[in-house]
Amino acid sequence: MAHSYKKKQVEFSNLTAYSQGPMSNPIDFPLYLITDRTQVATNHTLLSAIDSALQGGVKAIQLREKDLTASELLPLARKLRDLTRHFDAHLLINDRIDVALAVQADGVHLGEHSLPTAVVRQLIGPKLLIGVSTHSNADISRAAEQGADFVTFGPVYATPSKAAFGAPQGLQALTEACRDSSLPVFALGGITLPRIAEVRQAGAGGVALISAILASDNPCAAAEVFSSYYSVE
Repeated sequence: MAHSYKKKQVEFSNLTAYSQGPMSNPIDFPLYLITDRTQVATNHTLLSAIDSALQGGVKAIQLREKDLTASELLPLARKLRDLTRHFDAHLLINDRIDVALAVQADGVHLGEHSLPTAVVRQLIGPKLLIGVSTHSNADISRAAEQGADFVTFGPVYATPSKAAFGAPQGLQALTEACRDSSLPVFALGGITLPRIAEVRQAGAGGVALISAILASDNPCAAAEVFSSYYSVE
């Protein structure tokens, strides 16, 4: 539970220093919450959990429900668009450019089997955000060259949701990725509160989370504690 951790304030100013992409889209959020309705606590629906997390300070949501068809995803995306607008938060849609445009999302997140980043940038224009999932320095370089605004890198630690990607990358690989990247790097995979300090020390510009917030009985409290670790100037 989030309440079991002592809150502390940590200076977090490097995000505002980033200015990437064709139109210098600012990445002004340190927490990037990725949806997975199978991991939501039993006392919540996905929508109520996201609502709670937004109340707790999350400012960027990626809608990632890979098993849903476009017709099933669209009404969910519309509801999340309404929620994120209410909280002045970003909404990105995983892979589905059509759904992102239909609901006027703030951007898209691309994976290994998505269209190339350069093609997506041409389709959505310069103003929308593009996040890209990466697993190597070469992936990050390619994403930067093709117009991405930020990347996730991982899995850093072992986690069931990313087991298909093989063994965890580890902190050394994260350190090297952050050192060589011209884009903000969000550490992904097995991120918990006790690990925040070491991923920040590795150079991560933020963290991407799923179960750490969504599986909590109180996503608002969990989000507040994670948010309290950052003070964006």
